[in-house]
Amino acid sequence: MGRLQGIIWDMETPILSTRNLTKSYPGADSPALRGVDIDITPGQSLAIMGASGSGKTTLLHLLAGILPPTSGEVIFEGAKGPIRVDQLNDNERSRLRREEFGFVFQQGLLLDELTAVENVALAKMLVGVPRREAEAEAVHWLDAMGLTGMENRRLGQLSGGQAQRVAIARAQITGARVLFADEPTGSLDSRTGVEVMDALLNVRNGRTLVLVTHDATLAQNCDRIVTISDGKILSDTAARN
Repeated sequence: MGRLQGIIWDMETPILSTRNLTKSYPGADSPALRGVDIDITPGQSLAIMGASGSGKTTLLHLLAGILPPTSGEVIFEGAKGPIRVDQLNDNERSRLRREEFGFVFQQGLLLDELTAVENVALAKMLVGVPRREAEAEAVHWLDAMGLTGMENRRLGQLSGGQAQRVAIARAQITGARVLFADEPTGSLDSRTGVEVMDALLNVRNGRTLVLVTHDATLAQNCDRIVTISDGKILSDTAARN
C-alpha cells in the first residue's frame, strides 16, 4: 500500500516511472531537470505544475518520449513488459508515441486543411486502419465530445473549445494507454477551459492522464499534483478534489 498526505491506495506497477532523470539543453546556464524520480500508476490523473522555466514541460516531453534525457531512466510498462524509453532510438520512440500515447497541446496541433472527422480519423489511419473504418470511429468520438453535426467543419469553423475537443477525440481514438496534455486550456477563457478539462477527464475511460498546467484550479480536478521548481520535484500531493 502507498500513502500520500494521508491518502492510501493500492500500489500497482507504475505505468510510467523515472529514475534520476536529468535533461540539459546546449547553451543553457543550468539543467532543465535535475535527478527527478516519479512513479505514475495506471488510471491516475497527474497534474504537473511550476513556474515558467521550472522544467514541467520538459518532464512531460521526456515521459512521452518526445525528447531523450541527458541521463537517467524512463520506464513505460508495456503490454509485453517494461520498456526503457530512454534507450529507444528516434524511430522507436515515434512508434511508441503513435501506438501507446495520445497528445493534447495548447494549440491542438490539428491540420487546418482537414475537417474535424478527418483530423480525428488520421490518428487511426496512421496505425493501418482503413479510412472508412477510421472515420466511422472518429464520428463516435466526436459525438462523445459533444460535437455531433460538426464532423465536416474545418478548424476555422470551430471555436477554440470545440477545436480542443477535436484534439481530445484524436488523442483517444487509437486506444492510447496514456494521455499527455500540455496546457490544453491555456489559450481558452476560464469557462471554456473548465469545460475542456471536464471533457478530458470524463471521457478518458480509466486511461492515465499526465497534464501540465499553470492553473491551480484545473489541477485540483486531478488525483495528484506534482510541483516542479528549478528542475526538481518541490512537492507531490493528493489533490483536494
